[in-house]
Amino acid sequence: MPVIVEGRWVVFNARGHVNIRATHKSTFEITKEPSLTPRGDCIIGVSSELAAADLPEWLKEEARSGSLIIAVLEADGYYDVVVGRGDSRMTLDDPVRMVFRRSDYVGPETVMIQANKAARDLDRRLVQALASGSGLRVAITTLKL
Repeated sequence: MPVIVEGRWVVFNARGHVNIRATHKSTFEITKEPSLTPRGDCIIGVSSELAAADLPEWLKEEARSGSLIIAVLEADGYYDVVVGRGDSRMTLDDPVRMVFRRSDYVGPETVMIQANKAARDLDRRLVQALASGSGLRVAITTLKL
């Protein structure tokens, strides 16, 4: 499984898709599924190398301790940074998806709650690159406060 751990960063790839709209107001999602329909307005990346269950144990443990979580998204030279936190209720065991949430809701796919951005808040140049099929590079880390 192609996950790169650079220091304390987990770095992996997904790709864009013609149906990416990124208009959801409370979440964004990255999935291992190879495609999506126009109804998937929270999805920003498909064919991901990782899902929540695939994250390394150190990251899961720190997320469950309530640490700050930082995600850096890059496509075609455009970047965005999303900051949120973990929660002790996180199981991080979804084998297909990872979801980043503005709310406090936690499901098996949740990797971040109280995020400062949802799909509609992401840099629109990044979203356009993804809608054009560009690759998506994701880097995730935690920070204990």
